Amino acid sequence: MSNTQFRQPVVADAERCYQIEIGAYEGDEAATLEKIRTRISQYPQGFLLLEDPQGIVGFINSGCAHDVVMSDEAFKELVGHDPLAPNVVIMSVVVDPAHQGKGYAKRLMTEFIAQMKAQGKQTIHLMCKEQHVDLYRKLGYQYVRPSPSDHGGMAWHEMVMSL
Repeated sequence: MSNTQFRQPVVADAERCYQIEIGAYEGDEAATLEKIRTRISQYPQGFLLLEDPQGIVGFINSGCAHDVVMSDEAFKELVGHDPLAPNVVIMSVVVDPAHQGKGYAKRLMTEFIAQMKAQGKQTIHLMCKEQHVDLYRKLGYQYVRPSPSDHGGMAWHEMVMSL
């Protein structure tokens, strides 16, 4: 893992991020290439890449809001996003399936949390599937509730971390 590094994306990274996204997420829960391009171009400081010498292995992307509504589908296209807002909403935490099980998601999240603290953010919100609730609890998130969102036809759980 010492041969990995973090960086912010450029628009040219969108295609690789999209390939990771569709390889790791089921069906309609994956973001479209256009949504990933929008997130990179409009809010690169909320988008963190992890790469090894062969290229990008995973990423986290987010937006910011004054009032967080986790089931707001338009927000996934950064509609209502305000980079100065105090609350961060994570849209994807994803590692290429070929690189899963190496601790990369934890490294990404640890670095992301540090960056959001450095930016003066107050909270980080995310939705996850039931099998990931314990992982996020170990990283410091608190369980909020089952989400009313049915994004991608899946059941989701809302979690939050105070910074």
